[in-house]
Amino acid sequence: MLSQSGNLYFQALALLAGAIIAAPLFKRLGLGTVLGYLAAGLLIGPLANLITDGEQVLHFSELGVVFLLFVIGLELKPSRLWTLRHAIFGLGAAQVIITGSLLTGLILALSLMNWQAALITGFGLALSSTAFAMQILEERGETTMPHGQTSFAILLFQDLAIVPLLAMIPVLAPGSATREADPLGKFLIAVICVGAIIAVGRYLLNPLFRFIANTGAREVMIAAALFVVLGAATLMQFAGLSMAMGAFIAGVLLAESSYRHELEADIEPFRGVFLGLFFMAVGLSLDLDVILQNWQAILLAVPAFMAIKAFVVYVLARLFRNNHNDAIRVAFFLPQGGEFGFVLFSAAAAAGLMTDSSASELVAVTTLSMAVMPLSVALGNRFLVDHNKKDEIDEDFDGAGADVMMIGFSRYGQIAAQILLAGGSDVTVIDASADRIRAASKFGFRIYFGDGTRKEVLEAAGIRRAKIVAVTTHKKETTNQIVEMIQAEYPDIKLFVRSYDRVHTLKLRARGVHYELRETFESGLVFGRRALEELGVTEELAYEIMQDIRQRDEDRLHLQAAEGLSAGNDLLLTRPVTPEPLVKPTREAQRIDTVLDEEIDAKPVPTPAE
Repeated sequence: MLSQSGNLYFQALALLAGAIIAAPLFKRLGLGTVLGYLAAGLLIGPLANLITDGEQVLHFSELGVVFLLFVIGLELKPSRLWTLRHAIFGLGAAQVIITGSLLTGLILALSLMNWQAALITGFGLALSSTAFAMQILEERGETTMPHGQTSFAILLFQDLAIVPLLAMIPVLAPGSATREADPLGKFLIAVICVGAIIAVGRYLLNPLFRFIANTGAREVMIAAALFVVLGAATLMQFAGLSMAMGAFIAGVLLAESSYRHELEADIEPFRGVFLGLFFMAVGLSLDLDVILQNWQAILLAVPAFMAIKAFVVYVLARLFRNNHNDAIRVAFFLPQGGEFGFVLFSAAAAAGLMTDSSASELVAVTTLSMAVMPLSVALGNRFLVDHNKKDEIDEDFDGAGADVMMIGFSRYGQIAAQILLAGGSDVTVIDASADRIRAASKFGFRIYFGDGTRKEVLEAAGIRRAKIVAVTTHKKETTNQIVEMIQAEYPDIKLFVRSYDRVHTLKLRARGVHYELRETFESGLVFGRRALEELGVTEELAYEIMQDIRQRDEDRLHLQAAEGLSAGNDLLLTRPVTPEPLVKPTREAQRIDTVLDEEIDAKPVPTPAE
């Protein structure tokens, strides 16, 4: 008979063996690693009885969800999160409220439970699994796609919704009127804890990581990363909120930190291991006796509530202006129950709102819905409309690879490509618009279909052979995402970037790109010069005026980079200027601060206005 420590090592060995066998096998079969982890847990626990305490493993392995939310937070800068606010608090809130209400009404109509238990059950089943959905989105490389962002927004609101749902349980429980409660005090504690995380994230974490990085102790940096994640999660748990939510807030606050990539690399192995352990723990926690005793009810309940959720999500996604294919993908990503449902049903049983048997059945229903989620995603692909397939092109990078890689082939990129080709340089062009690729191909351009924000696409297109990457995408958010990724993964490549406006120019320069140019700057200069010539100004003088305006703009950018956007306004021309002869200086001008020790000539040579 094994000792307690020996039994612990045996259980760990069994879990590791299950993971390394089942996950690659199911991945090879095209079923995904998630289903492989579930199958391994089911085999190790309920079938072979090698591990009998699945609930304890599940509780410990929830750290995987915590680490997952932290990594997701690192990818979401506050500005990007702000752009999702309508999807989070609009679509996400509507999904929880409408789905929860429909499921509650269905349970009451069938007289399965009293109204208190039905309310908790309906809204508990309305929640989806963040871990399962995000893991599959990451495996498919779809987290940054529209349906991936919409799915994440809904999941984020669902994680927020667990807080009021848990708070409802003591209110609905029998005898709740006689219990003492201090909702205001709990609310204040939650606000203080959230405020503490925000304050520490803004003012203390960067100096802390800078100090640790300067010591060169890598293991301490890893320990600090774990401390930040677990510390934020524990503080939020103390406040009565979700541990995963605390980790997510910490990640968002560090999204703009210069140590973001280091932190992500340090946390990633722990995230992968604990998340795999979480999926196996779900399989371990299946109560086969409950399933066998109530298999007919469970088999009816799982597809019923999943179909209702999928229908509601699809309709709402369409109302929030998602196209059919994106709405289908979101609907079939989110019909399953979620890990927070386990917490909600267990708490309801402990408070006397439902029997332990009912809670076990609901846990079994939720678990089985999570187990069939990969099949749900595969089924959703059958509902994608055919006409969208005409807008898709296979990613084929045969023959790609040149000294210059251009990402984005709109009008700006087409003009720049003409210069490069005329100079004898070959260009590998990547664009995500199927229509643009077809149009360009008619003129003989060699252009490849692909999403320039994905590392694997750039690798396939030969980015490691490129000396220059020209980012000519139109949307500055997309441009920033590409620049950030290339600087992190390929720091030696020179970046030539199309800038959207003046503020974007300053941000790109702060990031250290090799060259940037505002999309309308040069054309505006030429336009103004030709207008002056039409008004009678000589061609030479008009050119010198254009050069003067170009220099003023550059000087103003330098001032704004050092002092802020309000600096350098005196360099702007806001009223007509009486032209003076612009005489070429007899010697090159020098900055004043570099010649403080030189005497200034009493009769300065006339120079162009600066």
